[in-house]
Amino acid sequence: MLILGIETATEQVGVAIGGHEGIIATFEVARGRRHAEILTPAIEFVLRQADVDVDELGCIAVDVGPGLFTGMRVGISAAKALALALRVPMIGISSLDLLAFPCRHTDRVVVPVIDARKGEVFWSMYRQVPGGVQQVSAPTVGPVDDLVADLLARSQEALCVGDGAERYRHEILEGYHCEISAPVHPSPGALVQLAHAQALREEWVRPAEIEPIYLRAPDAQINWATREQRS
Repeated sequence: MLILGIETATEQVGVAIGGHEGIIATFEVARGRRHAEILTPAIEFVLRQADVDVDELGCIAVDVGPGLFTGMRVGISAAKALALALRVPMIGISSLDLLAFPCRHTDRVVVPVIDARKGEVFWSMYRQVPGGVQQVSAPTVGPVDDLVADLLARSQEALCVGDGAERYRHEILEGYHCEISAPVHPSPGALVQLAHAQALREEWVRPAEIEPIYLRAPDAQINWATREQRS
C-alpha cells in the first residue's frame, strides 16, 4: 500500500510517499505561513518524483497537531479532500509523536516541544520501547515555566526537540539541565513510517473521523472571549 503523508502543523510544509519499501520521495520546506500556497505543488512534486499516479495511493496520513491553527487546518482539509476523492482511508498522527519517533534509540526521556505562540508551548514526554517510543505523559499546553517544572518533577535525563525547544532554549536550560537537539520540525517521512505500521494493522479511519488536536481555543475565539469580558 502506498501512503501519502501530509505534515503542516508547524512552520514547515512536508509531504512524503512511501510504503513497505520505505520512503520513496519526500519534500520539506519552511517558508513562513505559506502552507496553502505551497502544499498542492508540493504534493504534485512528490508524486512526480516518486513516479506515482495519484490513483495508486491507498491511504492518506496527516499530522493532526497540536501546532499552528492555520497550518493544521490547511493540511487536514487537503488530506480529507484527497481521501474523499480517492475513496481511501486516513490515518491521523500527533505532531508530538512525529517529533519523538526519530529519537527512539535514545535511553533518555524524549520531550517534543512545539512553539504554541503567545509565550506558550505544547509538550509531552516519551520513553523508548522496542521498535519505537511510548507516550508517558499527556499532551499539555502552557508557559515554558510549566514545562521546566514538569521536567524537574520527573528528574530524569531528558532530550528536548522541536521548534519550541529551539525558540526557548535559554529559558529551558536555565531551569533544567538537559540536551536540546534536532529534529526541529515533524518529519513527513516519520509520518509515513508510523502510518504504514498502523495500516498493516488496519488501524485507519474514515475522513470524517479525523479531528485536529488543538489543546487550546483558536486565537480568534480567545480574542472574542476577551472582548466580551471587557464589554
